[in-house]
Amino acid sequence: MKVALVHDRLNVYAGSERVLGHIHELFPNAPVFTSIADMDCLPKSWKSWDIHTSSLQRFSLAHRNHRLFLPLMALYFEQLDLSEYDLVISSSHCAAKSVICGPNTVHVCYCHSPLRYAWTTDPASFYSKRTNRLSKSIMAAAMHWARLWDYCSAARVDCFIANSNTTKDRIKKYYRREADVVYPGVDIFRFQISDDIGDYYLVLSRLVPYKKIDLAINAANKLKRRLIIIGSGPDERLLRKIAGPTIEFRGNQPDYEVANTLSHCRALLFPGEEDFGLTPVEAQACGRPVVAYGRGGATETVIDGITGLLFKEPTVDSLCESIVQLESMTLNPTRARKNAEHFSIEAFKQSFCSTLNERLPAWISGHIPPPAAPARTDEVIYETANYR
Repeated sequence: MKVALVHDRLNVYAGSERVLGHIHELFPNAPVFTSIADMDCLPKSWKSWDIHTSSLQRFSLAHRNHRLFLPLMALYFEQLDLSEYDLVISSSHCAAKSVICGPNTVHVCYCHSPLRYAWTTDPASFYSKRTNRLSKSIMAAAMHWARLWDYCSAARVDCFIANSNTTKDRIKKYYRREADVVYPGVDIFRFQISDDIGDYYLVLSRLVPYKKIDLAINAANKLKRRLIIIGSGPDERLLRKIAGPTIEFRGNQPDYEVANTLSHCRALLFPGEEDFGLTPVEAQACGRPVVAYGRGGATETVIDGITGLLFKEPTVDSLCESIVQLESMTLNPTRARKNAEHFSIEAFKQSFCSTLNERLPAWISGHIPPPAAPARTDEVIYETANYR
């Protein structure tokens, strides 16, 4: 059986890229087709992969502002000739699922989200405060096209797998398609519980509007709490302007530094609405509580009142109220760790293979063996966390 993997872009190393890495471990000989790839942002082990990119790879602007090139990305994926493959697995949150496969090829899409910028009910959350009225008008017209194209491209998928029930519901709403749920995997063994807890709260995120990092900053300003922010992005300069003296920006950090900072924080703040969100699981793997907005993927990974708190309204006052409430509580780190173990890499691989075997035609599913049990060693290989 010949398998090909398709991914939107590889110019960052964030949640969806980590999932792609786990899928590639199941199919190590599969080539990877993507629009752009920046190998400096990716794990060193990926340099041995068979990665194919589009002509956009030659343009630095496409690496910095990939959203402007969505039509060209879609064109590239639609023109891919994947007729020689029996199974195509797309890892998609925008364009990768638009590949056109032949009648003898099965296309499975692991969907991180329907095209977020097109279907969001709060378009303003995706605009930077620097975006002017003309730009917003142009973007609104472009999103009209994007919704039409996104709906049509979803019809090319034979089987959808969603990364959460939140994404499953969106696939049902926007694509009118059913989907199975397979939660992404987190390398639980990279994180350890610490008895030495610091005096700071933590945000791990790309600094973009829909992540709502301004809520966390304004809450820390109001309560005069120390807040460390790890990550970078286009909104960093604006966020620095509203940050008070208790806020510290550290930019992108290596994985070992992220794990160390997580294990000593008072709590992780997760103010945005995400489709799944790996960072709350990582925090719980360290035994640390999470204060998250009570919508989206956080409702599936955080147990309210046991491994963290879910605040009800996307406002500074609601977040402040939950932070103060958390400080009066004593939560069990071991309970948080056990909850995180439900989202391990091994659990992802087992569930992913089981779903493929259940949903795909017999002539395909018979060639997908269950994943081998991982060999445990004391060595942990750290990569660079890129929250851009």
